[in-house]
Amino acid sequence: MDAKILIESFAEFARSKNVDRPTMIRILEDVFRAMIRKKFETDENFDVTINADKGDLEIFRIREIVDDNSEDIWDFDKISLSDARKIEPDFEIGEEVYEKIELEEFGRRAVQMARQTLIQRIKDLEKDILYNKYEEQVGEIVSAEVYQILGREILLMDGEGNELILPKGEQIPKDRFRKGDSVKAIVHRVDMMNGNPKIILSRTSPVFLERLFENEVPEVYDGLITIVKIVREPGERAKVAVESYDDRIDPVGACVGMKGSRIHAVVRELQNENIDVINYTDNLELYVTRALSPAKVSSITVNKESKRISVFLKPDQVSLAIGKGGFNIKLASKLVEYEIDVFRELNEYEEEDVDLVEFGDEIESWIIEELKKTGLDTAKSVLTLSKEDLLRRTELEEETIDEIFRILRQEFEQ
Repeated sequence: MDAKILIESFAEFARSKNVDRPTMIRILEDVFRAMIRKKFETDENFDVTINADKGDLEIFRIREIVDDNSEDIWDFDKISLSDARKIEPDFEIGEEVYEKIELEEFGRRAVQMARQTLIQRIKDLEKDILYNKYEEQVGEIVSAEVYQILGREILLMDGEGNELILPKGEQIPKDRFRKGDSVKAIVHRVDMMNGNPKIILSRTSPVFLERLFENEVPEVYDGLITIVKIVREPGERAKVAVESYDDRIDPVGACVGMKGSRIHAVVRELQNENIDVINYTDNLELYVTRALSPAKVSSITVNKESKRISVFLKPDQVSLAIGKGGFNIKLASKLVEYEIDVFRELNEYEEEDVDLVEFGDEIESWIIEELKKTGLDTAKSVLTLSKEDLLRRTELEEETIDEIFRILRQEFEQ
């Protein structure tokens, strides 16, 4: 393989990858200078000129002419007068000799090594380009096609044939993809594994939901509406706190759209994830009330030292506040950054009810706390539920629930 073929093949690849000309020339020069150092031990007195467009290569060795008896005759940048006159008979001492070195002089093996080095540099350059491309897109939405489904991840291909990875943990639980499907996700991060860029995507990140809102709601994209915070339980429920600095714009209404047109597009992309859009406020109590929507809160007590909030609701609102699987109260706590405890507000007909704390001698405190987390703070509130309801709403074992029922029923029988 001669220099022309080497240069032209590299230049063609470089142009296909949008590599700038200076970088392309630098890599080529590095490869040829490595060959020179291998043969002559140094490249300091060599001039390398490359024309990538034409595939031309010129290598000149530059040496100063010294007397045959000079002490400097063995220096790398010196040549004896007698040797110089073999090249050109009218050379004189003190002049410089520009000796052209042909690629063939390095030998076939050296040229083959140069070719391998160039191939490796091409591969490294391709990896760097891929890494830099996606590093700049971290947090942005990309679309890619599914080409292989594995147990712990899905492999996707972008428009340029690059492999992207969507791990199981970054997929919405309800996601079901087949080969050839187009998938939207954000670039979550880019890792370097053994010199190879590994592009990780995510559909569970709150940033993915934020980018979807930017795509569907022009006011968010333009900055007229600010998304203050997003909390998600992917595929189940999300809460989005928004605000606008323009009093003429209703941030919640703009995000939802006419008859839900805007938010429906987001919900469909997230496998019917239930999205609550709430108006952000600095008023903590009002913020908590909005965060627990659709439940209607009767009263709130805030303990800023312990970062806990006690919320009191009518009995028929407790289950709404907690939500299916406890997601509503869990996400509300994350949104306001306080631990929320839900309590039933007793009415005049429930005065004979007994607070669960009163059973501290018979029921362990951690069990009482587990019940309170689901809004069950009195004996009757527990007894109105079935065993199956308690198994679903708490992490208690069946035997423990049976014992709780026995203790509570005994109280009222007495």
